[in-house]
Formats: sequence, structure tokens, C-alpha cells
Amino acid sequence: MVVNLKQHNDMTPNWLFDPTQGQIVREPLASGAGNWVGAPGVFSDANAVYLTYRYRQPRDQGRGIESRIARSVDGVHFEDIWRVHQSELETSSVERFALDKTPAGYVLYLSFVDPVDNRWRIDQVIAQRPDQFRIHQREPLFTATQLNVAAVKDPVLVHAHGLSWMFLSTAVVSPSDREYTEEELHGSQDVYTSGFIASTTGLAVSRDGLHYQWLGHVLEPSLHHWDAYASRISTVFSTAHGFMAFYDGGASVQDNYEERTGVCVSTDLIHWTKLSVEGPWLVSPHGKGTLRYIDYVIWNRQVFLYYEMACPDGSHELRVIVYPHEEKGDQ
Repeated sequence: MVVNLKQHNDMTPNWLFDPTQGQIVREPLASGAGNWVGAPGVFSDANAVYLTYRYRQPRDQGRGIESRIARSVDGVHFEDIWRVHQSELETSSVERFALDKTPAGYVLYLSFVDPVDNRWRIDQVIAQRPDQFRIHQREPLFTATQLNVAAVKDPVLVHAHGLSWMFLSTAVVSPSDREYTEEELHGSQDVYTSGFIASTTGLAVSRDGLHYQWLGHVLEPSLHHWDAYASRISTVFSTAHGFMAFYDGGASVQDNYEERTGVCVSTDLIHWTKLSVEGPWLVSPHGKGTLRYIDYVIWNRQVFLYYEMACPDGSHELRVIVYPHEEKGDQ
């Protein structure tokens, strides 16, 4: 997600929407648990909406196998214009990508498992058009070792106060009276499934969209509530009083991959207060209630909310729900 918050004062759709009323944008490759399509990220210019999304299969069939960029002129119907397969990155899995535009050109931020140390990382690559990214030209942006965390992935971009703010999903090893082995943490090639970490939200800031300064962790799991294992910011809105974010939450490692949506607020993008303390704000009516990776774009006087949600058969599909939007002037 990329939005200039200075251009929109109170971008407020219906916070409690019915996810079953959204239109299907992409369906999974097969039915059943582990077959998912989602992790959307959206970006728009004057002519189109661009969507990054990920296809996943069950673990024994490849996990996150492919990420794509799609283009739309109505925000609902998309045509794929670029793709990368996990084999091109020599990775065991890909996750959420993000697209932005800087003075240097379009920038694609890729999150995937590093084949060297089995830890999630984020790279970036620049192109002059969204369909021209060359994977071999990518450069590292954040590695887990660099940030002193167990993993970093799922970039979310916000433009405000003349800066680019990047929210990141980070894995922090839980306190213990013993040292965890590399095999315990990273043997599965996904530390988020180990049960030995907390899934937190980190934040970095940039003046040019290319070079980021790490600020630290800004949203952590609660101690004893429904989001005690994971609190991952997925998108940020401007409101009349500051900022509001949807975040993906889970109670334990069993909720990894099946998070639901909570809400938090901030006045400065750094300090956040959770509003959904006793339970999730939004859920799917199916399975464990999985509704995650909400993102949005304001385009053609409408607010488009994209999200990944559980289906009755355990798979996940990618949907969008649309609301009218009226400009209320600059902040």
C-alpha cells in the first residue's frame, strides 16, 4: 500500500464491513487448506490501480510459489503484467510485496526467505515501468541479521510529513532461560511457525524511498488476548485525529497463517494504541475467521479495500469491497 496521507483528510470507509460482500479478485490455485491467494499491496497513479499479490500452495507443494503485479482501470478487474516464481529467487517461499514510485523510478519491495540462512528478508529493485522489473538487479534493503531480529517481511508503505514510512513484520525471539538452536528457529524455513517468537510490527523511515533508517518496534502482541502472538500492521489510514491502522493478530502459533483483523490508532505513526482489545475487529465467517492483509487505495473518487479471507474449504481468496469517497481538503 502506498498513499500520500497529506492529500486526504479523513479517508473513512465503513470500518465494520461484511467481507462476504466483497467481489472476488483472485481465487486460489486449488481448494483446501494451504491453498491461498492474497497478501495484497496496492498502488495507484492517474491511469490505473496496481496490485501486488501472492499465490501459495500447501507446504509439501512449495508454499509461497509466485508473486505477481496486476493492473486495473476500474479497481476490480485486473490483468497480470509481471510475475516472479520462487525458483528465480532460489527461495522456499515468497510473501507480501509492495510497489512505490520514487524520483529514481518504480520500486518493488520483495519479501522472501533468504536461501542462505532461511530467514525472511526484504530486497528492492527499480524499473521505469511496473512491468519491467529485473530480479537479478535487486539489492538488499533489510535482512534479519541487520535488524537483529529473527525475520523481516511484509512491507507496508505510507507517505506522510514529507517522508516514506515503512511498516514491517518482524519476528522477535521470545525470552527464554535457554538458547534456541538454529534448527529450532529456522529449520522449517519459516521462524513464524516455530512458536519461539513474537510477531511484531517494526518501522523504518526514508527521505527518498530507497534508503531507510530503522526506528525499532512500534506495535507488539498483547500479553493475554486474542493477539498475544501476532500484531502486524497491514494498512494505515488518515483520520481527523491522526492515523488508524488495521493489523493482523493471532493468539498463538496455531493462528499463524490464519490471522484476523484488529484496529489501532496513533497521532504520530510511531506510538500506537489498540482499540480491539477483547477480540478482533473483522473476521471471515469461515474456518478460523481468517481475514488478513487488508490494504486500500483511493482512486476515481472511491475507496477500494482489498483483503485475503478464508473460504469454507479452508483455502483463502483475494477480494475487494468498494466505497464512495469525497475529498475533504488537505490537512
